[in-house]
Amino acid sequence: MEEMMITYSIGEVAEKFNLSLPTIRYYDKEGLIPNLRKNDAGVRRFTQENLGSLQMIECLKNAGMPIRDIKQFMQWTLEGNASLEKRYKMFQELRVNVLKQMEAMQNTLNTIDFKCKYYGQATSDGTEKYVKEDMHLEIS
Repeated sequence: MEEMMITYSIGEVAEKFNLSLPTIRYYDKEGLIPNLRKNDAGVRRFTQENLGSLQMIECLKNAGMPIRDIKQFMQWTLEGNASLEKRYKMFQELRVNVLKQMEAMQNTLNTIDFKCKYYGQATSDGTEKYVKEDMHLEIS
C-alpha cells in the first residue's frame, strides 16, 4: 500500500511563509523550488522538501543574496555531492557578508540608542541645552 504524502496548497504555503502568491509563483518560474509538482489539474502541491527550499530561499534573500545566486545554489543542490565544495564556499562567503551587515546594523542601533537617551533627557529637561553641554564635557 502506497503511503500518502502530505502536500500543501500555494495559499497554505503563502500563509506559512508570509509570502504573496505572485512571489511563490515567481520562485517557481525561476526554478528556485526543485521538484515542485503539480496535480492533474495543474495546481502546485508543495511537499516538505519544497517547504525546505522556500525556507532556504528566504534565508538567502534575507542575507542579501541576489535571486540569480540563489538560483545557482539551488542548481548546485541538484548536483548532489559534486557541488559540495562550491556550496560550502558560498556559505563561508555569505557568513562573512552577514557578519559585516550585523556590524553595520549594530552601529546603527548604537546611534539610535544614543539618540533615544539624548532626546529622552532633552524631553525631560524641556530643552537640549543641558544634554548638549553634557556631550561637550564627555568629548573634552
